Amino acid sequence: MIGTDVAVVGCILALAVVAGLVAHEWSHALVLRLAGVDYDVIYFPGRTDGVLGLLASCPWAVVRPRPAGSEPPWPFRLAALAPFLLAVPVFGLGVSGYVTAETPIVAAGAIGWLACAIPSPQDFAVVFHAHRVLETESAPDTEPNAASHASRAD
Repeated sequence: MIGTDVAVVGCILALAVVAGLVAHEWSHALVLRLAGVDYDVIYFPGRTDGVLGLLASCPWAVVRPRPAGSEPPWPFRLAALAPFLLAVPVFGLGVSGYVTAETPIVAAGAIGWLACAIPSPQDFAVVFHAHRVLETESAPDTEPNAASHASRAD
């Protein structure tokens, strides 16, 4: 590759990661919406450090469900694992032969998108502990910590 190709591939990779992070959070929100669970999507939560601090900080986006307390845990578990579905189009492109070493721009986009198809550690915590969060939400004397069951794009 020549110099301009490297720059283009780097830009495509960065754009794919940004688009993938948004799609990651929207996949959580879509499942929650389909299950009838209220939620909030917050971009750049609690960040006021300027552009550089904004880009360097984690998380970039958060989906915070607002359970009423009567929901079963399965919608939250499905919502936490929903980003895995982002890999389906990339695997389809790979099987059909569009993602190869001869197409570095497509490969860079696929790599950036696939990086966002992996659920975060917080997502896996929701999968294994959704029932505990719902029990905490339904308990009248406790103040639930919204960050403990929030999905965060890292």
